Amino acid sequence: MRIGLLGFGKTGRSVARSILADDACSLEWVVRRSRAPQGGSRTESLERSATGDNKFFSSQDIRCEELLRDFPVDAIIDFSSSEGLDYYGSSAASRGVRVVTAISHYPCLQQERLRRLATDTAVLWSPNITVGVNLMILAANLLQLIAPHADIQILEEHFRLKSGASATSKIIARSLGVEEGDIKSLRSGGIVGNHEVVFGFNSQTVRLRHESVSPEAFGEGAVFAARQMEHVAPGLYTMEDLLIPAFVENARRLQPRLLAVDS
Repeated sequence: MRIGLLGFGKTGRSVARSILADDACSLEWVVRRSRAPQGGSRTESLERSATGDNKFFSSQDIRCEELLRDFPVDAIIDFSSSEGLDYYGSSAASRGVRVVTAISHYPCLQQERLRRLATDTAVLWSPNITVGVNLMILAANLLQLIAPHADIQILEEHFRLKSGASATSKIIARSLGVEEGDIKSLRSGGIVGNHEVVFGFNSQTVRLRHESVSPEAFGEGAVFAARQMEHVAPGLYTMEDLLIPAFVENARRLQPRLLAVDS
C-alpha cells in the first residue's frame, strides 16, 4: 500500500517509522507546512519509499492535485492540523484516495467537510488512533451493558503542559454517558497518555486501563487503520467500526475454549 503522510512533528515522525517498518506499506511522501525539515535526516525518514526516492514537500510549494498526479498513493494519513483537510480534501475525493485522520478536533465546518468527503472515498477519523485504547472503549461499553448500575469514573493522565481534559477521555465519557466535567485529570512530567475507566461495585472494582508508552502507538494504529480500510466502501468510519467485527468474531471463537475449560 502506498501512503502519503501529512505532518512531521514528533508524532508524525513516529508514524513515518511505523509505515517504514511495515513490509506491506511504502511511505511515498511527506507534506509539511514549513519548507525546512526539523530534526533527523530526510533519508532516515523516507529510505524505503516504493520508488527509492526521498520525497519531502511543503504545502506552500505544491498543490495536492499535482502531488497526487505525480506521486499517487492509496491512502493519506493526516497528523497535521485541522487545516490539513483544506489542502488534500477535494483532491483525495476526486481520486478516491482513502483518508485516515487522527486530528484531535475539527471545527463544525470541517466536520461537515469530512462527511462530504466520505461520500466519495473511505474516511476514518479517530482523535486517538491507538488500537489498545479503542479496544478499551469497546470493553468498557460492553461491561456497562452487562452491569448498568455500576459506578463509573474516568481518569486521564498526560504530560505536564497539556491543558484541559483529553479528547480521548471526552469520547470515552460520551460513549458511557458520563459528564465531561466529571473526568479526573492528572498532569505530571512527560507522561505520553494514560486513560482508565473504573467500574465500582459494592463488593469489587474493575479497572480498564490503557497506557501509551511511546508515540509509536499512534503510528501503529494509523497503519492498522489504513490497511483495514483497504477494501471498505466510501463512508465515514471510526476505529470502533473497524474493531467491532473482529471483536464480535473473536468473542464467538472463545465459546468452545470456555466450554472445554468447564468440562
